[in-house]
Amino acid sequence: MAFDRYMAICHPLHYVTIMTKRDCITLVACIGALGTMNSLVHTLLMLHLDFCGPHLIQHIFCEISPLLALSCSSAYLNEVMAFIANIFLAMGNFLLVIVSYGFIIRSILKIQGSEGKSRAFSTCSSHFVVVALYYSIITYTRPPSGYSLDKEKMVSVLYTLVTPALNPLIYSLRNKEVKVTFRKILAFCKRD
Repeated sequence: MAFDRYMAICHPLHYVTIMTKRDCITLVACIGALGTMNSLVHTLLMLHLDFCGPHLIQHIFCEISPLLALSCSSAYLNEVMAFIANIFLAMGNFLLVIVSYGFIIRSILKIQGSEGKSRAFSTCSSHFVVVALYYSIITYTRPPSGYSLDKEKMVSVLYTLVTPALNPLIYSLRNKEVKVTFRKILAFCKRD
């Protein structure tokens, strides 16, 4: 989405020629292949661990850290690979989003009229809100030191349920009819 917004704002006249259906499919396929490869590496590394004791995962769903907590053998390699994956995938993604939004903001500030700037910011605002919400949940709700299973559960619920549930609302706020309805609801709530 950040690349799409970058193309729409920074290269609007070339958008249709650059963002072809084939290129979009290639981007999605690359992202899917990267995610599959990451999951495969973690799954294959899990196969080498010994699990003893309770086989009950105290978590919302099966993630790497709760599984590693159940292992009675050394999970050092798994932890290192999880750390490396977080650095390259999460930080790489974050940096790409930040760089693309840097270019977008620079392009928007070069626009002459206030209406053009407003439309350009409107194009990016929905995606930016979703990205900011996601990264703020991940960054600020993690325990500052050590591993806390309860906080890990809360973070998992927030980033798997709350952010996707808010996506339709955030993206639909650009629709004038939704804005009018939303204002009516707020006015109704203020009267009570």
